[in-house]
Amino acid sequence: MQFQTIIEPFRIKSVEPIGLSTEEERVRFLKEAHYNPFLLRSKDVIIDFMTDSGTSAMSAHQWAGVMEGDEAYAGSRSWERMQQAVQELTGMEHILPTHQGRAGERIVYGHLGGPGKVFISNTHFDTTRANIEFTGATAIDIPIKENEDTALLHPFKGNMDTAALERLLKEHKGNVGAVILTVTNNSGGGQPVSMANAKEISSICRHHGVLLMLDCCRIAENSYFVKHREQGMENLSYREIAQRMFALTDGAVMSAKKDAFANIGGFIAFKDAALAEACTNLLIITEGFSTYGGLAGRDMEAIAIGLQEVFDPHYLQYRIKSTAFLGDRLTELGVPLMLPIGGHAVYIDAKKLYPHIPPAQYPGQALVCELYRIGGIRSVEIGSVMFGTYAEDGSLKPARMELVRLAIPRRVYTQSHIEYVAEAFGEVMRRKDKARGLKIMKEPKFLRHFTAHFETL
Repeated sequence: MQFQTIIEPFRIKSVEPIGLSTEEERVRFLKEAHYNPFLLRSKDVIIDFMTDSGTSAMSAHQWAGVMEGDEAYAGSRSWERMQQAVQELTGMEHILPTHQGRAGERIVYGHLGGPGKVFISNTHFDTTRANIEFTGATAIDIPIKENEDTALLHPFKGNMDTAALERLLKEHKGNVGAVILTVTNNSGGGQPVSMANAKEISSICRHHGVLLMLDCCRIAENSYFVKHREQGMENLSYREIAQRMFALTDGAVMSAKKDAFANIGGFIAFKDAALAEACTNLLIITEGFSTYGGLAGRDMEAIAIGLQEVFDPHYLQYRIKSTAFLGDRLTELGVPLMLPIGGHAVYIDAKKLYPHIPPAQYPGQALVCELYRIGGIRSVEIGSVMFGTYAEDGSLKPARMELVRLAIPRRVYTQSHIEYVAEAFGEVMRRKDKARGLKIMKEPKFLRHFTAHFETL
């Protein structure tokens, strides 16, 4: 018998208090944070949907592993367990631990990048793009055209445009640092990538002799969608699907703060020994010795265990269905969303929600502020604040989409928390015509969304 209620496939044995606040207080907190949710204090947030990175609740098994952490500087038992877990999952021999995903990005793309180099992706995430562009290289996004229509129902809107890939590889022959396939496509609305698309990309890259890297921080969630949406994949386990996708690539970078349930950590994996050796040298110089890479032994234990737990079918069904539950509730309220709902987050189309706020006044950031002011809910803009650039005359070149991401931490919030979020959105919808845009008062050159200051218009 199939019941309608989605139950968490775990029991809670430790709790953390949530600080409750009034709207009047949150108006003050928001002003003090310069209308940037990254600058809010955690204690002033009721529901934190800013990111699913490093915010998961670890299991009893992981906490037990923490106590077994071997903190030896070189060759620890914890490293051996993490190395084996990653090798078995990726099928790749050469594994480098890193303290988080962006450290891996800096090492790999710092080595492969430089002025004149080009990197191509279905959609680069913010830290990936920043690490690439910091070297003087260029990052190009080529999602399929269906990704631009947030209301369109398409099973794999995270796919890469392979015709555009062929064209770009010919146009930039000899200068392509790597092709990067991000699964799921976070900046593209959390949308999955099909196995067929990955196979075609792999074939094209091999034909052109170009390195194919997998950004695999949500590989288990992507595997769920492949199994349930792609013909011929339904009889494979989620883990087997992930292993097939890894087999199509030359290497991978993972932030273990997502699908490995860890609070910190990541890794780089390679098939090629020479590339691994070059990156190992950079790892030792900047992160730590090659058997810890900036991680404590206890963190490596947690990652090794998390990489096993995440492929549990009961967990993955709960994860995807509970995210869809929030999406369904918001749809009932008339909130315009990126459809279909992804695995780790619900994305709101702020351009459609606030048609009276132009991109140059950052409708996504306006929604982020409204959501916090009304409900104490922290989210993040994925639009022209995060990805917009400036023309030579100083005017804004807006991003492709103006989205707001509600990234749901794994195994953290219950259904009543989600009901509260939906109720807050009901009030957002009632006040939507009164929402105002913002202007940037202060910003850094890279990753401005983390520290920029805003004022309301």
